[in-house]
Amino acid sequence: MSEHVTLTINGTAHELDVEPRTLLVHLLRDALDLTGTHVGCDTSQCGACTVLVDGRAIKSCAMLAVQAAGREITTIEHLGGDGLHPVQQAFWDKHGLQCGFCTPGMIMTTVDLLAENADPTEQEIRHALQGNMCRCTGYQNIVDSVKAAAAAMRDTTRSAPKKARAATT
Repeated sequence: MSEHVTLTINGTAHELDVEPRTLLVHLLRDALDLTGTHVGCDTSQCGACTVLVDGRAIKSCAMLAVQAAGREITTIEHLGGDGLHPVQQAFWDKHGLQCGFCTPGMIMTTVDLLAENADPTEQEIRHALQGNMCRCTGYQNIVDSVKAAAAAMRDTTRSAPKKARAATT
């Protein structure tokens, strides 16, 4: 027996019939071919499946698709639009990835962190990322990437009003 759900994924409304036991990660990957969300453990330990649900980082292997009904889901595929999001750019610039398997989850968790705290300390960054596992990098480059993303996003925010003022004068 399936249930009919409506959810918005990456800005597009989707109406789907899903089995009540279907995990959000499997709906994204199998039904919608959004394979940037990775399945690492199916037990919510690694964070590779992290997506944004209503703007908050959620491990999609720990959420049923029916629980996401009526919610706004953002996956790594939609994050940057036509280019790279500042967090994605910082991970690239600061070598915050190696094999890339954990990277989508790390990036989505970082986006949530920086939405809540524009200038996190190293300790706050490490605390926010503790639910995401990386077996390649040793984390320092990831932490450096988050710091760089935070700085870039603060700089963008600071310069935006100046540009707006210049356009109106």
